[in-house]
Amino acid sequence: MKSLNSFVVHVPKRYNDEIKTKSGLKLYLDTKFQPFENRINEGEVVSVPAKFKTGVEVGDTLYFHHLVVLSDGQPLPVNDDHYVVRYDPVVALNCQAICYKSKKDGKVYPLSTWSILEHVEQKKKTESSVIEVIEVKEREVKTAKVAFDSEGLKAMGVKKGDIVGILKNSDYPFNIDGEKLYRTRMQDLMYIEA
Repeated sequence: MKSLNSFVVHVPKRYNDEIKTKSGLKLYLDTKFQPFENRINEGEVVSVPAKFKTGVEVGDTLYFHHLVVLSDGQPLPVNDDHYVVRYDPVVALNCQAICYKSKKDGKVYPLSTWSILEHVEQKKKTESSVIEVIEVKEREVKTAKVAFDSEGLKAMGVKKGDIVGILKNSDYPFNIDGEKLYRTRMQDLMYIEA
């Protein structure tokens, strides 16, 4: 199969619908109550867009926007477990492909103008050395650490490990190898902490 403008990925199932306990017991989840929490956002690349040079090869793992598989997504008419993932090298909002993991070197590479970030714990300073303030509520991500390098970030002067400020509500969580990361558009990065 030769795709022209999009990726095609193999996704055997659309949801993480089971939990396996340490004893081997399998518990099944009803995903209709939390479809966003349980959706699959990765698949094996079956075809790469012929129109663009992405660096992605057949067999690599592609991480994509959850709408690819949610609400019946965009399956190929001839194969229900193969999905179309739109690609745009310039505009992140038009690009469902966020990043990929190379089967050759195991490294993750952001695509288009996406940046992949790690949560940074923001410590709150207290005025008293006697009282420690503990917050139970998870705070909104306002700063984050760049998790992976890309050519676009390099052109902006941003590199892996930099702590960056991001626009409010511009980050979106997803998982790579069980690690919770955040994706955001490069234009939503506001500054690098000195």
